[in-house]
Parts: sequence; structure tokens; C-alpha cells
Amino acid sequence: MANTKAAEKAIRQNERRRTRNRWFVSRTRTFAKKALKAIQSGDAQAAQAAFVEAQSAFDKAAAKGIIHQNNAARHKARLAARLKAMTTSAAPAASSSPR
Repeated sequence: MANTKAAEKAIRQNERRRTRNRWFVSRTRTFAKKALKAIQSGDAQAAQAAFVEAQSAFDKAAAKGIIHQNNAARHKARLAARLKAMTTSAAPAASSSPR
């Protein structure tokens, strides 16, 4: 229990910040899941579009200090690696030329 008016105000501020931060974190997770699902489906265009949205969400959360910049960079790099692996593995199969 807060002992002073300043402590009561700090509790109110922390609750507002926590709610706002949870929204941003949830948003980044949602976009990351959509990107992963698009990558697993094998649709390169949808995967690329979902990756761009996820990347933007991570950048915005990191810029506001909600998640650490290294955390955002790590998640973006892992998504990019999966996207690259999906596109490079799909490209030779689509353009298989007889030898």
C-alpha cells in the first residue's frame, strides 16, 4: 500500500505504462506468428509481406524502449533467416532444369 500521494501517483503511472507496453509486446508476437505461419505455408509473397510487418512492429517496440534493441534485432534476424531458407529452398525446386 502506498504511503504518500506521490507513491499513489507512481502506482497509477506504472499501471498505465504496463498496459500500453503489454499491447506493444502482444502486437510484436502476433506479427511474428503471422510471419512464421506464412513462411511455413511456402507462399513467398505473403511471407515477405508478413515479415515486413513483423520487422516494423519489432522496430517500433524497440524505439519506444518497450523491448531491448538487441531483443528486436535477434527476433528479426531469426525471422529473416527462416524467410531466406524458405525462399532459397523453394527457388531451385521451382526452376529445376534438366541436365
